Amino acid sequence: MPDLNPFIAGLPKAELHVHHVGSASPRIVAELAARHPDSKVPTDPEALADYFTFTDFAHFIEVYLSVVDLVRTPADVRTLTFEVARDMARQNIRYAELTITPYSSTRRGIDEKAFMEAIEDARKAAETELGVVLRWCFDIPGEAGLEAAAETARLAVDLRPEGLVSFGLGGPEIGVPRPQFKPYFDAARAAGLHSVPHAGETTGPETIWDSIRELGAERIGHGTSATRDPELLAYLAEHRIALEVCPTSNIATRAVTDLDRHPVKEMVEAGVLVTINSDDPPMFGSDLNNEYAVAARLLDLDERGLAQLAKNAVEASFLDAAGKAELSAEIDAYTEAWLAR
Repeated sequence: MPDLNPFIAGLPKAELHVHHVGSASPRIVAELAARHPDSKVPTDPEALADYFTFTDFAHFIEVYLSVVDLVRTPADVRTLTFEVARDMARQNIRYAELTITPYSSTRRGIDEKAFMEAIEDARKAAETELGVVLRWCFDIPGEAGLEAAAETARLAVDLRPEGLVSFGLGGPEIGVPRPQFKPYFDAARAAGLHSVPHAGETTGPETIWDSIRELGAERIGHGTSATRDPELLAYLAEHRIALEVCPTSNIATRAVTDLDRHPVKEMVEAGVLVTINSDDPPMFGSDLNNEYAVAARLLDLDERGLAQLAKNAVEASFLDAAGKAELSAEIDAYTEAWLAR
C-alpha cells in the first residue's frame, strides 16, 4: 500500500469536531501553566505526554478541566485561539468549527464581553494571517448541569459573536440525560443556531435517539454506539445526519477498546455521512492528518477515498453554499493534480 501521508498533509480539509481548550499544544499548555504556577499542570512540554495518559473517560474529563483552569484572562483566550488556528494551518485545515465552552471561562471570572472579543479578534486574525476560516460551536458542559445550560444559551443568544454557528453539549454522557437540555437547545435553534450535541460515545444508541428527537440534532458528536441499532443507522443515513467520528479519541478515552474494533466501517457501509475529526488532538497525541491516516487504514481508502472523506466534512459543515463549493473544488483540484504527477 502506498504511503498516503504526503497526500494527506497537503489535502485541503475541514474539521467539525475539535475542542478549543483540548486543542492547546504542549507548547501553549506549558506557557499557560507557567503563567499560572498554582496549577498542577506540568510546565515541561515533555512531561505533558505522561499527564495526558488517561485511564478512562472520567480521568480524561478531570485532566481536561485542569487545563481549562489555565485559561483565566482574555489574553489567555486570545493566545489559545490563535495558536490553535496556527496548528490547523500547518495541516492545511481550511475551515474549522471549533467547539468552545464559554461557561468554563465566564464562571472563572473572565468578563463575558471580553471573552467574545478575544475569540473574535483571534478568528479574524486567523483568517487574514493564516488563511484558516474559524466558526464557533458554543457547548454546554454537561457535568455542570442546567445552570451551565441556561448560561451557555444566554451567552449564545444574547451575546452571539459573529462567528457562532452552532450549539452543542459535551462532557460525560453517563448520568447526564439529553432530554433535560431541550429548552436550551430550543432557544438556540430559535435564534438560528444549528444543533450538534455529543451522543453515543460512552452510552448506547438511545442517547443518540434522544439527541435527535429532543434536541433536534443535525450532526452527532462521536455516535460510536450507533452501529448497535440498525434502525438508527438507517435513519442517520436517510436524513444525512452526519457522525463526527474521532478514532484516536475513542481509544484514548476507552470508548472503543482498540482501533481494529472501531465501528467506523460499519457506519460507512450503512450509508451514514461520516466525517473524521481529532477532538482534543494534543491530549491524544494526534492531529487531523493522523486521523485521516487512521481512517485510510480502517476504511481501506486510496487518495480519491480520502478526498471524498474531506468532502464529507465540507458537506456536513455549516459553511455557506459558496464556501462549500469553493472548498470542494479546491479538494478536487488538489487530488487531480496529485494523481496526474
